Amino acid sequence: MPSSYEVFEKDAREQGSYRYTTDRLSSRTSNQRINAAMFSSNLLQGKSVIDVGCGDGTYTGHLFEGGAASVLGVEPGAETVEVARKKNAPINGKMPEFQVCNAYDLESLGRTFDVAVVRGVIHHIPDPLRGIRQICKVAKDVLVIEPNGYNPVLKIIEKVSPYHREHGELSYTRATLARWFAEAGGTLQSHSYIGLVPFFCPNWMVYPLKAVEGVVESIPLVRTLMCGQVVMHFRTKVGAEK
Repeated sequence: MPSSYEVFEKDAREQGSYRYTTDRLSSRTSNQRINAAMFSSNLLQGKSVIDVGCGDGTYTGHLFEGGAASVLGVEPGAETVEVARKKNAPINGKMPEFQVCNAYDLESLGRTFDVAVVRGVIHHIPDPLRGIRQICKVAKDVLVIEPNGYNPVLKIIEKVSPYHREHGELSYTRATLARWFAEAGGTLQSHSYIGLVPFFCPNWMVYPLKAVEGVVESIPLVRTLMCGQVVMHFRTKVGAEK
């Protein structure tokens, strides 16, 4: 079986985008909620940002909307990187850079960044801890957005959905992610559970789910089990000696 990045490379080559980034209502709604959660922290304001596993580049340019001063998107697939370059246009006069680079090889860039954004990437990496160790060596702050591994419905979908199985999707709990980052030298600063609208649900489901999303996100145990995404902010040792 091909690796998950090779499957995504095939998607970019044949479709010109990923299924997660298509303009269907559910995907658009889910992505808008994730963007709002990312930007509400003001973590990106005036910062240099690396978008680790940037995919087809759909999310990369949006980082300028969150106030990023500069953005580099990295992805292991050369064809996908080319799609990302073609897809992006200047935002407020700024353009993201794109470069072919595997999450395991981030130190080879020879650069460090204020912030690493790791959006929907870790659950595709065959060796998550190895990738996380590299991430924690190139950025002072790390913003992680991952499928919520406590959600039982999501765990079922990962096992039965041909798409999810083909693309190597395996979500992890917040506790597991926090443990891996701690092993890599990262310290958890904050976390939240967000989102109730699945990326691939039919349009008729979007409106009622969105209507109760805020209520679900406000109830501790309920949000842990029902929300689709976990957003985590880690602080690393990069630049600590300065």
